[in-house]
Amino acid sequence: MLIHRSVLSLIVLIAAGASCPAPLPAADRPNVLFIISDDLNTRIGCYGDPQVQTPNLDALAQRGVRFEHAYCQYPLCGPSRNSMLTGLYPNQTGILVNAAIFRQSIPEQVSLPQAFRRAGYFAARIGKLYHYHVPRSMGTNGNDDPASWEMEINPAGCDRLIEQPDIFSLREGSFGGTLSWYASPRSDEQHTDGMMADEACWVLERCAQRDDRPFFLAVGMYRPHTPYVAPKKYFDLYDVEQMPVVQNIQEDIQDVPEAALLSQKKEQDKLTDSLRRECIQAYYASTSFMDAQVGKILAKLDELGLADDTIVVFTSDHGYHLGEKNLWQKMSLFEQSARVPLIIAAPGRKSAVASEAPVGLVDLYPTLTELCGVPTPSPITGQSLVPMLDDPTEPGRGWSITQVRRTQKKQTYMGYSLRTPRFRYTRWDDAKRGVELYDHAADPLEHTNLAAQPEFASVCLELENTLTDAISVASPDGDTPKIKHPQYLPILIDP
Repeated sequence: MLIHRSVLSLIVLIAAGASCPAPLPAADRPNVLFIISDDLNTRIGCYGDPQVQTPNLDALAQRGVRFEHAYCQYPLCGPSRNSMLTGLYPNQTGILVNAAIFRQSIPEQVSLPQAFRRAGYFAARIGKLYHYHVPRSMGTNGNDDPASWEMEINPAGCDRLIEQPDIFSLREGSFGGTLSWYASPRSDEQHTDGMMADEACWVLERCAQRDDRPFFLAVGMYRPHTPYVAPKKYFDLYDVEQMPVVQNIQEDIQDVPEAALLSQKKEQDKLTDSLRRECIQAYYASTSFMDAQVGKILAKLDELGLADDTIVVFTSDHGYHLGEKNLWQKMSLFEQSARVPLIIAAPGRKSAVASEAPVGLVDLYPTLTELCGVPTPSPITGQSLVPMLDDPTEPGRGWSITQVRRTQKKQTYMGYSLRTPRFRYTRWDDAKRGVELYDHAADPLEHTNLAAQPEFASVCLELENTLTDAISVASPDGDTPKIKHPQYLPILIDP
């Protein structure tokens, strides 16, 4: 549902007294522009990729701190976004699947944008912040949380309404859950992400007209999520014959537990090298298209004179495989699936630097509330990244943890992966279904599992103890909450 702009104008003008406490003094409160991409890995320029063209994200990284080792807490949209927006780990939210919302398991938790609303901020959402089915939920509120926002805008462009019959898919009739792509003849502005960029610029213009109330504007891009649909000019940036196809896969997976590879989908057996190149080209094109929309929003921020008073965050909900270990998309605990881009550009903090500390999306909540002087409700489990914004050499907690649930032969079990500055240590079903150890100092692509090598036994023991402690932080109350509220309670609409 797209709210008409005349209604939006009224909302922006009266929102200060509508449904939240009286505005707090705005002079020392920075605005927040929170941009999240969907299914984006770190194959972008500022993270060292030589092929993918992302000039606007590269420029943003020069304005802030690039977190080199940032990780999602669950490599799936719904659990990851609920974790990020509550400041809690998936075992604490109870959300381990898509199409669920934390109000169904921990209804009294205050979300990140809700905390800003309570502190007097104008909180608005454009596009996807919580889980949406892509593409069929585009243009709707999806699995959204009404208490988080005062305003929601849900555009739906040609990629949702017109072009589906033209999209190639490995699984006929399915577009969001499988590999699918299309080079569109239509312009940026006719696609959903292009429409969202225009809407974001319009909202920023309205926010710039008043200085008595700061804003928290969240923009959730859909690309490069499947189907990889973007204007053809972005496909033309990449020579399909030069797309990198992963080699020596069978040799690479010989030392990998079966549980680690279960995210592979049956229809991916249809992939030929030609289709792999087309797929990667389409993913890169969608990434560059998304980058162009981010650039449009950031240019408007500068044009309106808001940049010096606005914290800009850019990230993704999880990483994404493009053929490594014969895996595509997400739901693994390897680096490509767990790692996300994270850039924070905060006025008065460091710029054009990188932090090497392992951090998580769960850490964004306490970071932003601290930066903005917003009271941080309890419980929040993430760590604040503010010390790293002032000194990128700060080590922080020293680890980040990612988990994923597997069901195999009617048995359900959990995999946990610990990332430290040097190592990734992964165990499946309390080690009963395998253990992995990768030394990122020598093996950044995780080709060699060192877990069974005697010389690394002491490393495994130390990391196992750290992982056990990390899981206790991620699950301090024991049992994971159960989804018990099938519908939102009306009282929860109020911030």
